[in-house]
Amino acid sequence: MFRSLASLVVVVAVVLSASPVAEAAGAPEATAVFRAGFAERDVTPEIGMEQPGGYGKSYHRTFHDPCKARAAVFDDGTMRVALVSLDGGFIYRPVVEACRKAIHAKCGIPPEAVLIAATHSHSSGPLGIVQPGQYDHAPAFVQALAYEKSSCADPRYLATVEREIVEAVCRADAGRVEARCSVGVGVENQVAFNRRCRMRNGRTYTHPGKGNPDIVDYAGPTDPDVGVIGAWDVEGRLLGCVVNFACHATTSPGGISANYIYYLEQAIRGCLDPECVVLFFPGFSGDVTQVDNLSPYANPSGERWARLVGGRIGAEAVKVLLSAEPGRPAPLAARSKVLQIKRRIPSPERVRRCRELVEKDPKEVGPTDWAFAKEIVLLDALIAQAPVEEVEVQAVQIGPAVLLANPAEMFCRFGHDLKAQSPFPITLPVGYANGFVAYVPTEEAFGEHGGGYETRLTSCSNLEVTAGRQIVEASLELAGQMAPGALPEPPPAPPFTGPRPPVPPELQ
Repeated sequence: MFRSLASLVVVVAVVLSASPVAEAAGAPEATAVFRAGFAERDVTPEIGMEQPGGYGKSYHRTFHDPCKARAAVFDDGTMRVALVSLDGGFIYRPVVEACRKAIHAKCGIPPEAVLIAATHSHSSGPLGIVQPGQYDHAPAFVQALAYEKSSCADPRYLATVEREIVEAVCRADAGRVEARCSVGVGVENQVAFNRRCRMRNGRTYTHPGKGNPDIVDYAGPTDPDVGVIGAWDVEGRLLGCVVNFACHATTSPGGISANYIYYLEQAIRGCLDPECVVLFFPGFSGDVTQVDNLSPYANPSGERWARLVGGRIGAEAVKVLLSAEPGRPAPLAARSKVLQIKRRIPSPERVRRCRELVEKDPKEVGPTDWAFAKEIVLLDALIAQAPVEEVEVQAVQIGPAVLLANPAEMFCRFGHDLKAQSPFPITLPVGYANGFVAYVPTEEAFGEHGGGYETRLTSCSNLEVTAGRQIVEASLELAGQMAPGALPEPPPAPPFTGPRPPVPPELQ
């Protein structure tokens, strides 16, 4: 039985001003009331279900905190957009499409205006990697590798997640009331680190180990931006917010958990309102985690690490929420484009060698080598049926902010590229959204000084070398079709009425 939690519904609305740019239906009028709602639903997996995050099977034995599907719906009177944040390692395209279809049927929100992103919690429920029936076309030996030796989605859990995502959006849509929005960006630079390091031999290693004397420096950047969109009621109470930050959710405090997102939520609720709904959207963090390989100190325990990462991001979000001016951001817009990106193909000789390895006992081969050999065999079977991957790129605008989403674990550098070239004052890169295609490294990472396990071929991480550039270009194309709204500003000071009479110092 899935853990039953009271479903929290919080509603918000924003009064939007007129905008010269609009969707096909036309721009909202200056007097239109933009309505928005927030809701959340429980998607906590059962004890004994599979835990995501690896290439083999692992099972949950304990419970730490609930996993949720959180939704926000914004409506300016002309169009609506829905945002969904799922406490999960990933979400695959068939589930996204099923959710969108149901949401459109029940609420009328168009599919391209629904953004569904996973938080990439490595301590959440069984949403993959292998999907039900994905390898039914393959020989029995390959099917056994996929369904018996790999991390697999649970059909029953998938049905629960799909149902609760749809329910969260419908409840948020049904409960919209008037409020105002704030948009801002803070800085948190103490909890996220690039896990890839340049080595003395000129190559790049992922997690080369603390104290390794051959480490020269980090091989890539981090992104300290904490992007925040807040919604406030007419009395100034925080009703919900969206938080965007780039760091893997791999702190794993022990057992079933939303990971550090749980403590991020606690920080915001504890400071501002115990019932606000907090949507977390991960930034481009394919090479960024909480592990500092250049630190001389031991890593903290999972529990303390989760509190540290989530607490500091949440505290920075609170600072942004307290500082950014609530106002009337406009307009809303949504665009979506599906790219057809080729997979990297292993050579027939490599497939043959890997097939020979996986026919042996993993103890004889070594667990890591056996696991990656298995992945090559699975990839070969996958390519036989689908040599090209559908990759959806989406842009959702909320006034001066734009969320640019895609299904990849993009390297952090791509997030910097998006922000540098975006026409919006606030750009929130969102990974693990509307599908899952795993690691998309930079082209440099595939060069002679590259390397690291993010570049290894697997059944889920296999897009061609130029995939990142294609995704960034498509994202900027969509953002370029929109006109940024103005950031809300505080009201001006009253007119100056003249100086006050001078007050001389009084000595006695």
